[in-house]
Amino acid sequence: MKFLFFIYIIFLPSCKQDIPVPDPKPFKTKNVFIVVMDGSRYTESWGEPNKINIPNIKQLFSQGVMCSNFYNDGQTVTVPGHTAMTTGYYQVINNGGQETPANPSVFQYYLSQFFKPSEDAWVISSKDKLEVLSNCTDTDWAGVFNPRTDCGVNGNHTGYRDDSITFRHLIDTITKYHPHMGIVNFKEPDASGHAANWLEYIQQTKNVDKYIGSLWNFLQSDSLYAGTTTLFVTNDHGRHSDGVYDGFVSHGCDCLGCRHIFLLGIGPDFKTNYIETAHYSLIDIPSTVCKLMGINMPGGQGKVMETIFK
Repeated sequence: MKFLFFIYIIFLPSCKQDIPVPDPKPFKTKNVFIVVMDGSRYTESWGEPNKINIPNIKQLFSQGVMCSNFYNDGQTVTVPGHTAMTTGYYQVINNGGQETPANPSVFQYYLSQFFKPSEDAWVISSKDKLEVLSNCTDTDWAGVFNPRTDCGVNGNHTGYRDDSITFRHLIDTITKYHPHMGIVNFKEPDASGHAANWLEYIQQTKNVDKYIGSLWNFLQSDSLYAGTTTLFVTNDHGRHSDGVYDGFVSHGCDCLGCRHIFLLGIGPDFKTNYIETAHYSLIDIPSTVCKLMGINMPGGQGKVMETIFK
């Protein structure tokens, strides 16, 4: 009996070495931010041949992946679009800030699983109504593990604020709290589009593009973010195609102009200077974020955008 036990001890270490130990988070990404250029039509952004309205995004593309076949396959309005990219579900939801998403967000899962304080994830938005993204109606998640918010003038139902204020608040928040996750909404060029002001719509597209470039440069200048941060830049929806209803002024239907948007992914784990033509959509963002951050997000209608990884 002692002899058999001796043989067991001799062979046990070699058996253990044959068992692969999976790396729960094999990526360099430690921080993820999603930036939304609200309501920019593809034809005036990445679909414009010379990219004259988005020079910073054009420059950042050399460091990341552009998904050129990217869509909002749900309701093509603001709250549903943002709900899709934070919960992974296309939900029919009120667009005025009167209703909270049904499902928990990627931020709630993150805060819960990693035992993080609320200020480690943020919803920062020029549009006050997007404060609803911080919570959900799921009975197990309502009112718990909510990310911090900084939306509109002073929260939901207080009105929109200028994008310049949102950008300043964003930089201040990152500087003070150093969150690991967040979503940022710039109301332009959507607001100018609704005002039927074409020249301002184009100018505001350029302005938000500038904020995006400045944000990336700021993150790369911070030792806590440089080399470990992934940035997603996208739209919540587009606008009507020319010849459909009132064209660029409005949105909300299933036309190509409303559905076709872009997604730029830039970070240490993505390909560089690469155009991805596979069909992806807004609900694929949270699935991909979860893979990068090692978050377990049960449910969701989306898939991981495997083809954009190195």
